[in-house]
Amino acid sequence: MTEKLLNHRTEGPASAPPLLLGPSLGTSYALWDKVAPELSATHRVVRWDLPGHGGSAPGLIGPGATVADLAGLVLALADSLGVERFAYAGVSLGGAVGLHLAVHHPERVSSLAVICSSAHFNGAGPWEERAERVRREGLEWLVENAPARWFTPGFTDPELVRDQGAADPGAYAACCDALAAFDLRERLADISVPTLLIAGREDRATPPPHLREIADAVSGSTLVELPGAGHLAPAQCPRAVLTALRAHLGGGGAGRGMEVRRQVLGDAHVDRAQARQTPFTARFQDFISRYAWGEIWTDPTLSRRERSMITLTALVAHGHYDELAMHVRAARRNGLTPEEIGAVLLQTAVYCGVPAANSAFATAQRVLAEEDEEQG
Repeated sequence: MTEKLLNHRTEGPASAPPLLLGPSLGTSYALWDKVAPELSATHRVVRWDLPGHGGSAPGLIGPGATVADLAGLVLALADSLGVERFAYAGVSLGGAVGLHLAVHHPERVSSLAVICSSAHFNGAGPWEERAERVRREGLEWLVENAPARWFTPGFTDPELVRDQGAADPGAYAACCDALAAFDLRERLADISVPTLLIAGREDRATPPPHLREIADAVSGSTLVELPGAGHLAPAQCPRAVLTALRAHLGGGGAGRGMEVRRQVLGDAHVDRAQARQTPFTARFQDFISRYAWGEIWTDPTLSRRERSMITLTALVAHGHYDELAMHVRAARRNGLTPEEIGAVLLQTAVYCGVPAANSAFATAQRVLAEEDEEQG
């Protein structure tokens, strides 16, 4: 990784539409950990670190930096990846970068999502004071009150708080300089790309009126307010942010498929599958979400109960007992009783063979016993 480029992580099929995700000041691309893997089912997701944050070199910006400088670094990253036009979503300072790109480089941005951010950040004074103190004292004093600034009482994210302390003070202060100088209110009406605004109702840094101001100025934009969400909504309310982004980005079959896949197989299984995803398997995971779950399992001709019975029979017929165990659990989620599952497996003894049914009963008995133990 060259130090002239922002540190970044890429997920999803290389052939999918590109989506760039920008972070908030003081965090790394880990801010998107609970959202990016899901979005990678339908997009080539590229999440990046601010200079001096995460793995990005501090020297990418210096004193007196502007949001335009950060936007230039994002465009350089996109160019290095061969990405000409992209969807963009960003939080706080990352959202400000998105606003700048949509105003000054509209030919590069296909859609925009601005999350817990603003067209201005309450004037230059507070940011200039923060930059001066950080240059003088470092970041320890900010780490102590980060949870209170970022989240609602009772919630925190230790990894993101650690990221705050690990940031380079000089680069952090330069980002404060950028926020101090940022005010795009007079240019908001120039934004013509599809725009989503997400506000956290409990966000004290950029409260909902900041997002409403953008929504009022950007023609055709959509505003979503998340109850109970603080400033770092993707970390605190990932499912709500994901739902809003999917609707905005038009996830299509894969987006709906991922939702159904979770409903049928459970979050734990899908989370494990997403965690194991690699560039080599990404297209296969996209195929599963888009075709099996986004088209077949969503077809209303058969109920989910009926689909579970058919699936159990097919898995027994082909001897796929690991998959059978997973779908016995899925059948229970879809409303089948143990007695009904047993009746399906007894049917397979007639048409798939007694040895296959014997193995299937053993698998199903083990899974049902595990479920009883978990519930007990």
